[in-house]
Amino acid sequence: MNSQRILVVGAGHVGLYAALRLSKKLKSGEAEVVVVDPQPHMTYQPFLPEASAGNISPRHAVVALRRALRKCRIIVGSVTQVEHARKTATVQPVAGPAEEMTYDHIIVAPGSVSRTLPIPGLHEHGIGFKTIGEAIFLRNHVLEQLDIAAATSDPAVRQAALTFVFVGGGYAGIEALAETEDMARDALRYYPELAPEDMRWVLVEATQRVLPEVDRDMGAYTVQQLLKRNMDIRLDTRLESCADQIVRLSDGDSFRTNTIVWTAGVKPSPMLDSTDMPRDQRGRVTCAPTLQVVDGDRVLDGAWSAGDCSAVPDLTKEPGAFCSPSAQHAVRQAQRMADNIVAVIRGQEPVEYKHKHAGSVASLGLYKGVAQVYGIKMTGFPAWFMHRTYHMSRIPSFNRKVRVIVDWTLAFFLKREVVALGQLHEPREEFLEATPPLSARR
Repeated sequence: MNSQRILVVGAGHVGLYAALRLSKKLKSGEAEVVVVDPQPHMTYQPFLPEASAGNISPRHAVVALRRALRKCRIIVGSVTQVEHARKTATVQPVAGPAEEMTYDHIIVAPGSVSRTLPIPGLHEHGIGFKTIGEAIFLRNHVLEQLDIAAATSDPAVRQAALTFVFVGGGYAGIEALAETEDMARDALRYYPELAPEDMRWVLVEATQRVLPEVDRDMGAYTVQQLLKRNMDIRLDTRLESCADQIVRLSDGDSFRTNTIVWTAGVKPSPMLDSTDMPRDQRGRVTCAPTLQVVDGDRVLDGAWSAGDCSAVPDLTKEPGAFCSPSAQHAVRQAQRMADNIVAVIRGQEPVEYKHKHAGSVASLGLYKGVAQVYGIKMTGFPAWFMHRTYHMSRIPSFNRKVRVIVDWTLAFFLKREVVALGQLHEPREEFLEATPPLSARR
């Protein structure tokens, strides 16, 4: 039997877990697994708020691909084109010429990117929250704003520095807002010039509720908890402009701020535009319940997809429903897809993916949370503990589990680090100033 090639496009939740399971299930020489991703690591996105808040080290929220996938071939780069009709893909490494690669099976899992709107000023002043780099940047930026506010004597400058706006009331937005506010409030103990009431934290949500994945009463509880922390919650409100760092809302209010964090949803990766994969009206790759790519009623041989970028039917709901773009579905879809690929390679039939969503957990800061799991609702410390326990169990590799647990354990006894390392974003600036161009020396 000739060895087959399985090309994995993207190393997020789907790509990493699928490749990991394939490397365990496949026999030696049965197939080669090639993983292509622009980053040499997988980011465990549920830990981004904790990494941004300093609860865990940013390095412990990522998993090195070469360490986790030792039986796979790792290419740091991007897939710039897929012609499944010829079963070829163009791979552009991080350096060097592009290569046309043939494959027998392809897993299309480039994930998603932030879904933005044509809002004036958003491109210039907005901060995303989908990568570890953005999480680190937000942490440094918020702490830098505290330094600005403590140093200035201008009330307008201080007010802009201490006003933090988060757009989007889903899980990403609520957790980012709650954890970052918790971190900033904790940091104020070292700023005698500032008081907690000087800070203004604003949540802008276009719908009439937050956390749409849970029941309304749990969303209402979350809003009540944020209001108790003196946060400004604007429901049924849209961001209309943030040009010149002046936020203008649909309710008529406007104010100046240095911080605008955009967490208002995601959309499939634009990488899919360079493929011949069939897609639905929302740009997602159309899939059968077996996670095989389908064009209408026709199954595309050797094409598979799952996760945020795909439309996978949810067999636990009414016909026409699709699985939500959550890590919970992505991990399970990846495992089912890997098993199905192995089955097809061995001449067996693939099995349909079916998983009833277990529920959701969210952190609202240290020792605070909300959870709804299998119909059971929890709040406060029990929900926060369940949030940490669940995600600790889900992050890949024993190495990362131990490091995260150590971070959490130390946090019980040691105070949170509140140092801004803003120089990380412009590491050569001082060296460039000390090394003028040769033309300037003459």
